[in-house]
Amino acid sequence: MKHVRIFAFALLCLALIPVVAVSSHNQNEKDLRIAASIGDTETVQQLLDAGESVDVANRFGKTALMMAVENDNLDTVALLLARGADVNRKTVASCTALTFAAENGEAAITALLLERGANLQDKTRAGWDALMIASRYGIVDMVDQLLFKGASVKAADNDGKTPLLQAAENGRAKVAEMLLKAGSDIDAQDNHGSTALILAADGGHSDVVATLLEKGAEINKPDNDGATALIWAVGQGRQSAATLLLRHDAGIDKQDHDGVTALMEAASVRSAKLTRLLLDHGANIGLKDQKGRTAEDIARKKRNKEVVALLEAAAQEQIDFHHSPSADDH
Repeated sequence: MKHVRIFAFALLCLALIPVVAVSSHNQNEKDLRIAASIGDTETVQQLLDAGESVDVANRFGKTALMMAVENDNLDTVALLLARGADVNRKTVASCTALTFAAENGEAAITALLLERGANLQDKTRAGWDALMIASRYGIVDMVDQLLFKGASVKAADNDGKTPLLQAAENGRAKVAEMLLKAGSDIDAQDNHGSTALILAADGGHSDVVATLLEKGAEINKPDNDGATALIWAVGQGRQSAATLLLRHDAGIDKQDHDGVTALMEAASVRSAKLTRLLLDHGANIGLKDQKGRTAEDIARKKRNKEVVALLEAAAQEQIDFHHSPSADDH
């Protein structure tokens, strides 16, 4: 039922080996980049006055400006920009000074870069622009800044994830709310068909789930495997998220393309609490998956006596009800 999600928590900028060298690496060039990285603005100025090129890069394509940005050296960044550093220069992995600033949460430097014409749309090799990165890491001030400057809430990375999907996946409720206010598509899907609600439920980010439900997210919208947010929440053992979804009338008996229901997932993860929660909300114990298995069959295979007992009791309760005089009257 479930595809494997690969989470890229760090940018590719520092890990990729370039195909070609981009500088001659003489000592002055190295000294310029080192001085920029440690915030030695005086040395940077001396080297530039001596004729060193402001945009000379190392073999990864990183310039002095990028190194100054990475290390939050605002004065050095200002000097390099004043001396003509290319604000939109890219590394071999397509990272820019702005994406480095976003990754490191540097709001003041971001403002300066934007003032000097940094491109909001530039993306890293992974397809991340500055807004996606800031949304992913929950940098509220920077998200606000980028949105004010006109960053696109509809752009998507190589996996089809918009800034809202990035925020939801990483539990950034405040950022998700900001992005929705800015016009994000609340039901947008990534390449796997996952919505922000599915990603938030899968990660157990109940505050994001609550925000999305409050703003009208389609609660039963399935992913490419047919799985809903409830199925994902239960499958990951997310009690709070599952409870929230059920309170908002999530389809309790929805089945994915393999016929799996939330109750079957509860049995599969051996969770008595989730099994009880679903039974209390009226989950159908008789449904079968594509292999012909009920939730009880799965629980028996998992050898979870507590879950089996709950399902047996629910089955007996249904039998007793149908054989009771009151049931006959109906």
